[in-house]
Amino acid sequence: MLTIYNTLTRKKEKFQPIDAGKVRMYVCGLTTYDYAHIGHARMLVAFDVIQRYLRYSGLDVEYVRNITDIDDKILKRASENGEYFADLTERFIAATHEDEASLFIQRPDQEPRATAHIADIVAMIERLVEQDYAYRAENGDVYFSVKQFKNYGHLSNKNVEELLAGARIDIGELKRDPRDFALWKSASDEDVGWDSPWGYGRPGWHIECSAMSTCCLGDTFDIHGGGSDLMFPHHENEIAQSEAATGQSFARYWMHNGPVRVDNEKMSKSLGNFFTIRDVLKKYPAEVIRYLLVSSHYRSPINYSDQGLDQAAAALGRLYTALRDHDVTSAKDLANSRFEKAFQAAMDDDFNTPEAMSALFDLARECNRVAKSGEADAEQRAAQLARLLVRLGGVLGLLQGDAETFLQSGSADAGIDADAIDALVAQRRQARADKNWALADEIRDKLTAMDVVVEDGADGSRWRIERHGSDK
Repeated sequence: MLTIYNTLTRKKEKFQPIDAGKVRMYVCGLTTYDYAHIGHARMLVAFDVIQRYLRYSGLDVEYVRNITDIDDKILKRASENGEYFADLTERFIAATHEDEASLFIQRPDQEPRATAHIADIVAMIERLVEQDYAYRAENGDVYFSVKQFKNYGHLSNKNVEELLAGARIDIGELKRDPRDFALWKSASDEDVGWDSPWGYGRPGWHIECSAMSTCCLGDTFDIHGGGSDLMFPHHENEIAQSEAATGQSFARYWMHNGPVRVDNEKMSKSLGNFFTIRDVLKKYPAEVIRYLLVSSHYRSPINYSDQGLDQAAAALGRLYTALRDHDVTSAKDLANSRFEKAFQAAMDDDFNTPEAMSALFDLARECNRVAKSGEADAEQRAAQLARLLVRLGGVLGLLQGDAETFLQSGSADAGIDADAIDALVAQRRQARADKNWALADEIRDKLTAMDVVVEDGADGSRWRIERHGSDK
């Protein structure tokens, strides 16, 4: 049975959806004012794997991931660019979709945008004001009254004294309590905004997700996810305003992915170690990046480095090598094998992808062993194992490409010229046919210097790129 680490209870729990066989999951998406970075990729890939495995397990999943398309950062960037805010967000939403597709991230079932839910946001704030959980300040802003909500701080495990010590009231704010947070921000007629019972303005960030999630999935749903940096205050505020407005429990299981560190340091523009997905795709194949992100447990911090990506490329190359020469499309599917059971056991343990990857490597080694065994039905059995490897790899969003293409591709900046390599391999083949061993060795040394490995077999010679990394 699947167990999930619930941030709310700080322990692993058996996963029991509200409705048997169905899962309703909401994940906080991106604020679209810039290109998505590698930290965003970590979140997107982590929850992509989670929803893939839930579906693989036979569950009917309704996966919702929102888009924040109105926010102070968006308005500031649009002003700096001298463009309309909606033009800015449309541009970066399209760019984010392109980046997601590059990393084999499946689109959610619903992708609500904050600007399309203004009426729902206003209605939720009205309920909070009516029930005395929120109040309108003299300047037109509307704030949530934290002291009115008894369990505030439970998700992040923060107490009242700690929250009061870290809270503040910024210039222009008219809060009753420094812990209170904005639900509606008043705006001048020249600013971007919408009409509301409290005057012209725009929603606060936190209320957007409460309105969108409950509109798409109901007052109570199964899983709420996002980056660990959102736990406080964003997710804490979501719980407070949602449960205060509906009188119902909000999300039953809270899941948070770990952060990305770059060369063991926090990723930051000020440190010069900030990389967009597009930056990284210029240097490494998309599947290599995805492998790196999948190879660590989703709750753990992950270290991004060139060395780590080189190791990911080498490991992925070993898996693709096992698929080489096998016709997986016509092979019989293997069901209920020990390899699939090991894979399922790992994923059922809070989506333990490192252990699931170990099962894939065991499967790849068995595929190689059977293929070389010389037994009468070796190729048929090896093809069945290879098919299983592709199927289970697909649950992680891996191994869906052509093996030969991957093995003969290098980093984007490596200057790999496949035609030139094919020509050298052909020259070496001819030299061997002519028994010109000196020339054959000379060409092989030249290819080796280019990180090209030539493999000679009964059917001729073929080549692959040697990827350097630690063994698995």
